[in-house]
Amino acid sequence: MPAPADSPAIAELRARIAHLEGEGVHRREVLPFGLPALDRKLPGGGLALGCLHEVAGGGNGTVDAAAASGFVAGIAARTRGQVLWCVARQDLFAPGLEQSGLAPDRVIFVEAGDDKAVLACMEEGLRHGGLGAVVGDVARLPMVASRRLHLAAKESGILGIALRRWRRQSEASDFGQPTAAMTRWRVSSLPSKTLPVPGVERPRWLVELIRARAGESLDIELEACDGTGHLGLPADLAGGPAAAAGWPRSATG
Repeated sequence: MPAPADSPAIAELRARIAHLEGEGVHRREVLPFGLPALDRKLPGGGLALGCLHEVAGGGNGTVDAAAASGFVAGIAARTRGQVLWCVARQDLFAPGLEQSGLAPDRVIFVEAGDDKAVLACMEEGLRHGGLGAVVGDVARLPMVASRRLHLAAKESGILGIALRRWRRQSEASDFGQPTAAMTRWRVSSLPSKTLPVPGVERPRWLVELIRARAGESLDIELEACDGTGHLGLPADLAGGPAAAAGWPRSATG
């Protein structure tokens, strides 16, 4: 008969695994989103620093890829120091990153040429240290490469983010393959709320936390990152019964 999940034997086994992975030596620092409904799903109450994380857009092509890029830019904007952003080709829209809080003078862009070179540049940046975050724009992320990136981030304490953008739809299926990333996210663009007067409302995203090691899954509608890199809970949801319950749309039920 299997031991219950809260048994002393299971607790001891988890502690031993954490020690072997180096998790028990010190408490990992985190970068909170500042939204309780999101932070409480993550171990430690925020996005773990010194780890690799994965972010991809939804199924709506370049529109969702832009939303994913803005989500990553917002995270990077809230770190301290320069941000190394590695791309296969220079097709990022700098004003869009700045709109999510990431100022151009904080970003060091590296145009590497292909995914293999991007991954190599990411690893070098993570091992070098002294950066706020390292972002790599890749279509494919093999397990071996992700493991190297995660270990490099762990050694330096730098936040690593693999931004999964595809040039061909056939590459999208690779996002479902196992990697060593601590969390896996998917961001999709949603229609903005209609304003009572002519104008443009703050964009909205569907943010899905697909996987969080030692955490929980979640999907939640949020307002896109503002000029400080922070996400927002839509005003029509913030004070309702859904918000009081901590937000309803959890992928785990």
